[in-house]
Amino acid sequence: RFSGTFVGNAESASPPPAAASPPAVAAATLPAVPTIPVVPTIVGVPNTVAEGVLNPNEVKPPASGTRKARVLYDYEAADSTELALLADEMITVYSLPGMDPDWLIGERGNQKGKVPVTYLELLS
Repeated sequence: RFSGTFVGNAESASPPPAAASPPAVAAATLPAVPTIPVVPTIVGVPNTVAEGVLNPNEVKPPASGTRKARVLYDYEAADSTELALLADEMITVYSLPGMDPDWLIGERGNQKGKVPVTYLELLS
């Protein structure tokens, strides 16, 4: 028969011996590694895109990787780098290397600009 109280193993509550833990390495003993700033260069895309400033008129769509998308909600462009959207319209979208994954480049006729991915239903 088992009693109503539980008796645990007293040894399991003790910490492991110091020899079992990995040796600590002080951060001050690590060699200093110089950091070199990296500016991505994208072939065929002006440096303004690589630096985070997008001029949609200078961006060329990739040879492959464009998709159609249906706009789910109206979207008002915050500035000239973004494309205003109307719900249920169809646009062509693509991404650029190094671009924020929450945004795509959208094209409608001769208009081009960044569009938020969450406002789109990507089609085949």
